[in-house]
Amino acid sequence: MHGVKRIRQSAQVLEAKRLREKAKLDDYLSLTQDVLSRKKSRDWSEEALQLTSRLLQVNPEFYTIWNYRRNIFLNGIFPRSSLEEINDLITKDLSSTMTALKAHPKVYWIWNHRRWCLENTPNGPGAPGEADADSWRKTNWDRELFVVEKLLDADPRNFHAWNYRRYVLASMPVPRSAKSELAYTCRKIEANISNFSAWHQRSKVLTSLGESSGSVPSQYLEEEFNLLRNAMYTDPSDQSVWIYHRWLMGAGDDKKFLENEIEAIQELLDEQPDSKWCMESIIHYKRLLLKKHPNEVNTKTLLLDCKNLLEQLEILDPARHQRYQDIGSDLI
Repeated sequence: MHGVKRIRQSAQVLEAKRLREKAKLDDYLSLTQDVLSRKKSRDWSEEALQLTSRLLQVNPEFYTIWNYRRNIFLNGIFPRSSLEEINDLITKDLSSTMTALKAHPKVYWIWNHRRWCLENTPNGPGAPGEADADSWRKTNWDRELFVVEKLLDADPRNFHAWNYRRYVLASMPVPRSAKSELAYTCRKIEANISNFSAWHQRSKVLTSLGESSGSVPSQYLEEEFNLLRNAMYTDPSDQSVWIYHRWLMGAGDDKKFLENEIEAIQELLDEQPDSKWCMESIIHYKRLLLKKHPNEVNTKTLLLDCKNLLEQLEILDPARHQRYQDIGSDLI
């Protein structure tokens, strides 16, 4: 590290360190060989399960061992266990992998194993038709959503956790309402408007409520644009806000819609005359007007407005001047 004085270590200290590392490596290789040998011989014993635990603590990315662990459960332990014992084993595995997940939150194989645990939680403890017939599954899935929320509190942009959250929400025995999920994404956005993942999750929830694929119900549009307005004025330079805005605007089929948004963004540009994203967005939406509604707009005025803004962008953002020139050439 910079500013930290390096201490020269003696040959004896370095040799002792080398021997410790060699011993660890030898232990790891010996354990790996033992576990793989048991896997090859189809050893489904409790002892084999414990050895996979030891090996995965050292190397949680060893996906072959995760697969072997699951086969031990399915072929050796579950067949001789009651439903209650199976639930206890799965709950224990969810707990133990939580420790690994905290240390390695972006290792796919840990997430995959948790999925398997959830999907193999048995029904119970009640019989079919009884009030608690699905109690074990509900408990595990509800706990899993809580776990994901804690992980996203620690790292709000962990896309593994966001993807897994979508999986949990889609699979829960008792579905979570779209309204509550929109409120959750709103809290994440208010905490950090640059959270692309939260904006993306919001788009997923909204489109799931639409009558047609990819559409947002009209009753939600006003709320979405109010949220965007606040975000735009909070930080006009934040690209996540503008990207979501373009997604919400869609293909520009509604002329009045486009004109209203151009006017709103122009008001912000008047206050923030050096806002690159305001300029780019106005150009984008005016180009949509030209493309979608050529017979209903003043083409000459729109072309002139776009060219003037592109010239300003070349001065404001010289690193991308060629891009702006290319856009301008498309206007001719």
